[in-house]
Amino acid sequence: MQAEMIVTGAKVLTMDPQRPRAEAVAVAGGRILAVGSAAEVAALAGPQTRMIDAGGRTLLPGFVESHLHLVLGGNELTQLQIGGVHGFDALKAAYLGYAAKNPDRPLLMAQGASYEILDHPVTRQDLDRVIADRPIAMMAPDHHTVWANTLALTMAGLLHGARMPHGHEVVMAADGTATGELREFEAFGPVLALGGDAHLQLGIATGGEPEPWPDAATMARDKEKVAAGLAHCAGHGITSMVNMDGNRYTCELLAQMQAEGRLTARVVVPFHMKPHMELSDLDRASAMARDYTGDWVRSGFVKMFMDGVVDSRTAYMLNDYPGVPGHRAEPLFEPERFKAVCTEIDRRGMQIAVHAIGDGAVRVTIDGYEAAEQANGRRDSRHRIEHIELIDRADIPRLGALGITASVQPPHPPGVMDFPISSMETVYHRDRWRDAYLWKTLKDHGAPVAYASDWPVTDVSVMRGIQAALTRAPYDGATDERLTLMETLHAYTAGGAWAGHLDDLTGTLRAGMAADLVMIDGDIESISADRIGATDIALTVAGGRITHQGAGFAA
Repeated sequence: MQAEMIVTGAKVLTMDPQRPRAEAVAVAGGRILAVGSAAEVAALAGPQTRMIDAGGRTLLPGFVESHLHLVLGGNELTQLQIGGVHGFDALKAAYLGYAAKNPDRPLLMAQGASYEILDHPVTRQDLDRVIADRPIAMMAPDHHTVWANTLALTMAGLLHGARMPHGHEVVMAADGTATGELREFEAFGPVLALGGDAHLQLGIATGGEPEPWPDAATMARDKEKVAAGLAHCAGHGITSMVNMDGNRYTCELLAQMQAEGRLTARVVVPFHMKPHMELSDLDRASAMARDYTGDWVRSGFVKMFMDGVVDSRTAYMLNDYPGVPGHRAEPLFEPERFKAVCTEIDRRGMQIAVHAIGDGAVRVTIDGYEAAEQANGRRDSRHRIEHIELIDRADIPRLGALGITASVQPPHPPGVMDFPISSMETVYHRDRWRDAYLWKTLKDHGAPVAYASDWPVTDVSVMRGIQAALTRAPYDGATDERLTLMETLHAYTAGGAWAGHLDDLTGTLRAGMAADLVMIDGDIESISADRIGATDIALTVAGGRITHQGAGFAA
């Protein structure tokens, strides 16, 4: 069989322990035909073969983004970006400029608003001083808090408060009106709905489906948002992703795009289980797992939230937050109820992924997985915990013992990439800093590790993520939690594929696997760690199709 494409002259890091290094890769029919020396692979060339000279650049399996929000991220690309904006004058200038360029937007939505964007807690009155006659809102980088002006709150029916599910809150002022701060998805969902995007939020906000089902015109607009997100990810070398929110509508959008030839990455989509749901609601999860099993769109896992985030002090802790006696937050699932949910999901043969940031949330999640194993027996479940920002030392060996994947994000530790060190100062007791973001410790105790960004919470750039992983300095009193370069690359490729049940398809470069490749614009083993983030992606190939080509690279 002749190759359709050959990449030669490369420093190939295959992530295949049987043959970790090579010089060239041949592709045909969307699969890898051969991996080997330049001479071995050249023998497969024919007159129609596309020959690509890597010029000594590094070639890897396509990056696996193990935790992102594709639809939400694609949707946010056209919203106001205020990451790095500080102070009232700068905030107002940014909004006024955006408003002038977008006179018809029903909601002026901003992304990346730091919790410290002003020198005091943000109120609706502050945002009224920015713009009062149009509804405006801004989202924190962690996507767990929104601030809105008075008009937006009024239009959303929240100005005088609203009943919310446990863990979701419209923060109220002493005068009986909303302050403008909205915590967690169901609290700020009515504001986001003003922008016409409420149906895109359902997969993470309620776990429900759009009612009525979107018409063809709406689906077409939604596909454009997804396409924008896919192109953005392809530019960063991503060929597979685990979408950490979703529903059947998400699956259907992606499946239609795949049929239309517009899907440029493999996407795994969850069913989102909420605390208010009954076990019988998992019938919908099982149906999604049955109906979406392809190489490009598949389901088969259930996502849950056990807590919120540290900045809003909604992450569930085993001890009180600094300066807030008696406040530890609470788990979103009652622990015994959570054990029953995990046991049922596991019995149905599906994977579980749980957002757990505080050490209390991590413990409850581990307890749930342990209960499922005790009830159903051990199987290749690959249950996972997302984030694990703080963990009690007694719980560290339990992940390895139970085979729980640590799905963690190199851009998240404060002071490493885009999040300020102030988070550590205000929400963690200093004597617990040594228990935060323990990636190497978890790996050393047997937990499989997968790396991701949580885009759009942070920059989706894998190269910046690699730099963050390799350059983070130990916190006060903490050990060095960096993995090696090869371990880091594994966590973004083969490790991520394994964690997402995609290892039968992608994550390694060997004959028969999907032709998912990423070419880095340089020799990654020779680039200084503090310069990796500025290194471009020269080429991205998904299923044998070029999905991104760097401006400075001629393929």
